[in-house]
Amino acid sequence: MERNLTMLMDFYELTMANGYFKKGYKDTKVVFDMFYRKNPDNGGFVIFAGLEQFIDYLLNMRFTDSDIEYLRSKNIFDEEFLTYLKNFKFTGDVYSVKEGEVVYPNTPLVTIVAPICEAQLIETMLLLTINHQSLIATKANRIVRAARGKTVMEFGARRAHGYDAAIYGSRACYIGGVDSTATVSADIAFKVKAVGTMAHSWIQFFDNEYEAFKSYAEIYPTNCVLLIDTYNVLESGIKNAVKVAKEVLEPRGYRLKGVRIDSGDLAYLSKKVRKILDESNLNDCQIIVSNSIDEYLLDSLFSQGAKIDSFGVGERMITSKSEPVFGGVYKLVSVKVKNKFIPKIKISENSEKITNPGYKKLYRVYDENGMGIFDFLALHNEKINKDIKLIYPLKDYKYYEIEEDWSIKELQLHYVKNGKLNIKLPTLDEIRSYAKEALNKTWNEEKRFDNPHVHFVDLTEKLYHLKEKLLEEENKKVCI
Repeated sequence: MERNLTMLMDFYELTMANGYFKKGYKDTKVVFDMFYRKNPDNGGFVIFAGLEQFIDYLLNMRFTDSDIEYLRSKNIFDEEFLTYLKNFKFTGDVYSVKEGEVVYPNTPLVTIVAPICEAQLIETMLLLTINHQSLIATKANRIVRAARGKTVMEFGARRAHGYDAAIYGSRACYIGGVDSTATVSADIAFKVKAVGTMAHSWIQFFDNEYEAFKSYAEIYPTNCVLLIDTYNVLESGIKNAVKVAKEVLEPRGYRLKGVRIDSGDLAYLSKKVRKILDESNLNDCQIIVSNSIDEYLLDSLFSQGAKIDSFGVGERMITSKSEPVFGGVYKLVSVKVKNKFIPKIKISENSEKITNPGYKKLYRVYDENGMGIFDFLALHNEKINKDIKLIYPLKDYKYYEIEEDWSIKELQLHYVKNGKLNIKLPTLDEIRSYAKEALNKTWNEEKRFDNPHVHFVDLTEKLYHLKEKLLEEENKKVCI
């Protein structure tokens, strides 16, 4: 069933839009930047995700008759404004980094250039879409990297924060590098391969564990994975699994594909199970584990010499349990007055909340080997070449230069132009491949889980001095 998500917004977006409309500013163009201030889990970067769903929402926004009646019932909205909403269509522009891109704090991920009412009404949906999928894609990638090349499967639907979080969380996990999902809807919607075998209830249903394993093997001989921790992994589970492999599968020409452990000391049990399997000439039988796995447990398992071939990861990935909030924000940075964009700045008692003003572009500098060295922001009309002077705000006494054999890449693309799709959106597999490519261009020092290298984000000299000027002007107003 098709859903209309247009009204998924904060109420203040409507009151502000109504105010702009009544004051005659409906057609005034503005620029908003969506960015975040801190990497989750104290990591080195974020994997950007969720753009496709945001653009789909944007291009299909419509206020229904029932929406208009609801707003009218509030008795605060102008009738002309309600007529405007009834005929609403997004007409602005969307600039964004690619889905799957490796991104950093305080850089514009999505830039909206649109009439003020349009730009204001899309705020909540932009943030919730990008915040959620970027958070989960980033967490998934941390877990995938910690798995050291072993298969990672997403098992999180029943622990997700609602059905949309489960389905779109699976999508984000796939972008982050997960191989498959237990969520059938994600396979239907996004072609993320659905996998799964049995739960403990299958074993409990039968009179004994052996009969449960035997029945499953008879039905699914080509893909038989047995859950061996319902009663006792070493005393019954693995013994019955081996018995079924020898008595049921091998006489029919099949092999036991795997055993799964869902509880207990995973490192200890996996080593014991591996020994039993090898001694039973089941060297090709894989050991799969699940049970509250994250990147830190994976590091611990490998350090203990665990014998594990693949991992089913649930709640700690689908909810990003260690840090379940991604702090993306949406800030006004420029207003167009008489064909000229006037920069705007937000100041704060907290220096990290002071915004970078103006209509900007985002660039990345790569070294001669194609590795990303640092990013920088420039005003949208600045001429960019290798002679440009750059300033790192935390070391504003020092200029940075771009070496001759380095390259510069603009990161944002013009996805929506005048309210219409301007670039064909990539497939999910293309996004996943791009994320892998972007990670290959990211320094290993930035990939550390503890104390990662800080990726610098510089400002051009022109932008830096503009920010200083605006701060000085605002401080003068306060002093007056």
